[in-house]
Amino acid sequence: MTSPDDRRQALKILNEGLAAGARASELAKLLGLGLSTLQRWRRQFAGDGDGLDRRKGSHRLISHRLTDEERQRILLTCNQPEFAALPPGQIVPALADRGVYIGSERSYYRVLHAHGQAHRRGRSRPPQEPRPVPRLEARGPNRLWSWDITYLPTSV
Repeated sequence: MTSPDDRRQALKILNEGLAAGARASELAKLLGLGLSTLQRWRRQFAGDGDGLDRRKGSHRLISHRLTDEERQRILLTCNQPEFAALPPGQIVPALADRGVYIGSERSYYRVLHAHGQAHRRGRSRPPQEPRPVPRLEARGPNRLWSWDITYLPTSV
């Protein structure tokens, strides 16, 4: 994320360039930024603005965010021997049958992904590449027999 001081400097350069007659889009390219980014920064500093990024997704306190203890409990649950081979779509219902709720299925996926464990779990094999179709070539009469000759490349 760009600090407010760096944003002020970029806007100062932009304003000086515009005053000299340059195009805003060309100045944005020179700064390595998008024109819409510079326009958003201008709005953030308008009036008495402090230039902080208040877009959705910025770091802020969310009341229902999982705590570190809950994240750790999800990891420990997923790594137990009985659940190690199961995806979250099977772990969460199995726990619900026992009357245990730690988090939603999506929360399980999110925590596993954050810890690099969102891969195929257990003994399941990764998908295989499709095998190539065998290509046959008829080099003379009665050398190759097939039930369908549309797949046989010939020089005729």
